[in-house]
Amino acid sequence: MPHYPTTEESDDHEDVSDTHPPQPAYFAEQALLGALLLEPQRLADVTGIDASSFSEYAHGVLFAAIRGRPAPDPVQHTLDTSWLNAVLAAAREHARGLTASYLHTLIQVCPWPRHASTYARMIETDHARRTLRAHAMCLVQTARDDTLPHPVPATLAAADALAGAVDEIAARFPMPSGLLQRTPALAPIGTLPNTGKVADEEWLLLATATAHPADVEQMRWLTADDFSQPLQAGLWQSLTALAYRRAPVDPITVLWEAQQRGLLKPDVEPAKLLDLLASPAGSPQHWGELIVQRSLLTTAHQVGCHVQALTDDPTTTPYQFIIGGRRALARLSSVRTRWHQATSPPSTVNRPRDRTTSPPRASPPRTTAPPATRISR
Repeated sequence: MPHYPTTEESDDHEDVSDTHPPQPAYFAEQALLGALLLEPQRLADVTGIDASSFSEYAHGVLFAAIRGRPAPDPVQHTLDTSWLNAVLAAAREHARGLTASYLHTLIQVCPWPRHASTYARMIETDHARRTLRAHAMCLVQTARDDTLPHPVPATLAAADALAGAVDEIAARFPMPSGLLQRTPALAPIGTLPNTGKVADEEWLLLATATAHPADVEQMRWLTADDFSQPLQAGLWQSLTALAYRRAPVDPITVLWEAQQRGLLKPDVEPAKLLDLLASPAGSPQHWGELIVQRSLLTTAHQVGCHVQALTDDPTTTPYQFIIGGRRALARLSSVRTRWHQATSPPSTVNRPRDRTTSPPRASPPRTTAPPATRISR
């Protein structure tokens, strides 16, 4: 084993690790660096990682310094410390806390230098986990950011970045043929914190669509899953069923259809329901777009949380990241398609014949809409 410099460092020592308890990947990083310091020729066996793959900044800097210098002659390396001195000097330009004694520690904790490629694979796996978690957290934060002027494009960009990270992991960790992997089940789609504004917009849609049922036939992109509450979702199904059957549509017929579907629970007063359905404002298209947009943001938030949960589980393998991530993103893709249908210019080809004259698409009314009476749900 070569002799290591014993010169005391004159600058302040900087810890190479943080205050959190070391995780298994930390020890894999130490073992790999120790193997490369002891037997630099092992670098030829190390693939798939670079300095950014390390969880510890100082470890990444040291790896870059090792890779940045040609490997010394193995015999000469056992006789002098010139190569180690050069590596330490290069690394200290970016991590002043590194010391000769820490390099000695790295070599001491390395069990077997010949396992360097295995240690590198461990580091690559942990880096994939951290990368995926960062993208998932970004998606969650973007989907819930109320300050964004255009939240949907920003959220979809974050989702695309997450999908790209999943594809990159799939390229790095191809699944062996015939291998079946357990994947945690997707959690049911939840809703972001519900507010009175959300309920008001859904009731305004139902009332306006009841007043203009011809527009309902052009809104197949809006589904019951997009609503925040089961009652509103069931009423939308009732209304669309009447519209698709070309049956008469008005508050009374919608109320009757709701009763046939078992929606009129004891806490739902028919008279209040009629009042809500008889208070249209604006256009169904406008309110429908707001609802499907909220559904998209809610689903994106849920997808990000699911992928983040996958990465937080230390037993999850890269193959499970791939399967679980793609399954979650497929759920978002469905809502994304419907949102594009809702916001794309309407096609005049094969457009069903309107039975009534519907108002042009409009933005929210300038006057305050009649307050919606809440129904206990």
